[in-house]
Amino acid sequence: MCGRFVITSPPAALRLIFGYIEQPNFPPRHNVAPTQPIPVVIVENGARHFRLMRWGLLPAWVKDPREFSLLINARGETVLEKPAFKNAMKRRRCLIPADGYYEWQGSEKRKRPHFIHRRDGSPIGLAGLAETWIGPNGEELDTVAIVTAPAGADLAVLHHRVPVTIAPDDFERWLDCRADDTETAMALLAPPQEGEFVWHEVSTRVNRVANDDAQLVLPITAEEIAAEEPKPVKKAAARKVAPVTSDDSGQGSLF
Repeated sequence: MCGRFVITSPPAALRLIFGYIEQPNFPPRHNVAPTQPIPVVIVENGARHFRLMRWGLLPAWVKDPREFSLLINARGETVLEKPAFKNAMKRRRCLIPADGYYEWQGSEKRKRPHFIHRRDGSPIGLAGLAETWIGPNGEELDTVAIVTAPAGADLAVLHHRVPVTIAPDDFERWLDCRADDTETAMALLAPPQEGEFVWHEVSTRVNRVANDDAQLVLPITAEEIAAEEPKPVKKAAARKVAPVTSDDSGQGSLF
């Protein structure tokens, strides 16, 4: 599962790692959410390009987007079986640059968010599938979903699924759709090696999409966690009404 991620590396560094032609300049993002435009690397005409696409894949055959569920993730095991993903898996594989992502782990009182990133702190390339939806009036919308896989033993303590990360040495294999070689690409849809990623608990401020600052990825202290936990609701004590006396004109007293 991947429902929020972070992209904070300098644009020049990401361009060097992912090798796209354009030189985009964009601010760091600490709370990227579905339906927002996100950076995507895709091969077009034999070269890698930087594109902005809406996070939430919309297959080309959809008639009315308002009646179609938002597809932010694609299960790697079934991408060639599902009509929404099979064409994109064959012809529109892409990479989504990131520096980490968030996952929520259940607790006794509420789900607690965690920030997950590579142990060495380097950027990651999330496996993505892209589609261009064309509306009835000719309007075009580039959309993308993140591919997921069953989590390994370490990350499974947070969630049973993880986003697929493609190693830099495999970028070319994943992005090259010219040969229609899905077997080679499918072999890359695996969880990260155990110990490759680390994580720490963060503030529930990340729950609100409007919050997008560097404080979101910082470890949270035990005191801060306690302060964020919902407080028990105390029932108001019933007020006692004094009995009516003969000299109060028939009006009860609340004091």
